[in-house]
Amino acid sequence: MKIPGPQSLALGARLRAREQRNVTFLAEDFPIFWNSARGAIVTDVDGNEYVDCTAAFGVAGVGHANRRVALAVADQAQRLLHGMGDVHPTEIRVRLLDRLAAILPNGLTKAFLTTSGSEAIEAALKTAMLVTGKSRFAAYRGGYHGLSFGALAVAGIERFRTPFQDVLRHEPVLLEYPSSTADAVAASSAARDVLMRYGDIAALVVEPIQGRGGCIVPPRGYLQHIRAICDELNVVLVADEILTGFARTGAWFAVEYERIVPDIICIGKAMGSGVPISAAVGRNGIMDAWPVSTGEALHTSTFLGNPLGCAAALATIDEMERLGLPGRVATLGESVGARLDALRSSPIVRDVRGRGMLWGVELPDGATAFAAIKHALAHGVIFSQSGGEGSVIALSPPLVIDEELLRHAIDILKSAIGAVA
Repeated sequence: MKIPGPQSLALGARLRAREQRNVTFLAEDFPIFWNSARGAIVTDVDGNEYVDCTAAFGVAGVGHANRRVALAVADQAQRLLHGMGDVHPTEIRVRLLDRLAAILPNGLTKAFLTTSGSEAIEAALKTAMLVTGKSRFAAYRGGYHGLSFGALAVAGIERFRTPFQDVLRHEPVLLEYPSSTADAVAASSAARDVLMRYGDIAALVVEPIQGRGGCIVPPRGYLQHIRAICDELNVVLVADEILTGFARTGAWFAVEYERIVPDIICIGKAMGSGVPISAAVGRNGIMDAWPVSTGEALHTSTFLGNPLGCAAALATIDEMERLGLPGRVATLGESVGARLDALRSSPIVRDVRGRGMLWGVELPDGATAFAAIKHALAHGVIFSQSGGEGSVIALSPPLVIDEELLRHAIDILKSAIGAVA
């Protein structure tokens, strides 16, 4: 059967008629419409099956439709679908907060639960303003932290921020994100020089590995230097682990590789295995910049600590511990890296980089990368694009993916690159 099949094409036409046209890219040969998914296998509306090498934006860490997570959500749905956020809390919310404090780096013990990654970033930025009394933010070129107005204040990909620039008070102070081959001392010194030019920077937001920016891994020691610089300049260090958290890189959280503790960590995506939930979690002294509530919270939402999200997150953490996923990903990541590194033999592969189950294969441009992705899709494997110009093919499968299935997916990627070379 030709991919996309007739049902996907028909749904594409219906979607185009009803959905705001900037949301979904639609063409004659892209996309497919998903119908169901289990583990690392996606089935589309035409009955075609695919190996998912995206984990649906990194969300399905413990696998699509994980049975234990699904049962926990179903049980919670029958007992309590929704609480009253900041007025009448739920017991399960307290359990999740306790559990997060137990798995996060030491000192990150006080949280604000949110629904999306953008909300977590916004909560972190507001906290930094309260702590420091300052109102400008620094981030990195290529950084991606969500698309809501607050998150755009630290957007490192200009095409997302530019159309809405008039409503943003300040452009972010953008630093250069160093590659793994850069000198950590020189790169951090350059970052310090930029930060020193401004006296009103409240927070520096950094991804321990840039995801949307092209799966870029910084040089060893760089984040330690940045931690020290933020301490020196009274800048709140916010680690965006919305993608890299929950074992994606082979540790519970990617900052553990550098043995640093940020002031605030933002988490989400795989946290709820598909049920929307996220959080900004910080040190006590940082989070206590918020005043004690007297009955009207300064920052809250209707779905704060939603019981379904809490149940999904608790079950997800249980599954990651039961399956030993941080260790599995660390071990499997080494063999994946070696197999992907072999792709460098292709004349169009510019770079291969990553860690654990987060890898990027850089091609000459976005059009070439998209052509390879469509070739792979037609042969039953789903990949996604990343990088500022879309020139990177990203590999971020469910952490439970079978090794043989993963090898097959990489073989398809190799043939796809060969086909467009």
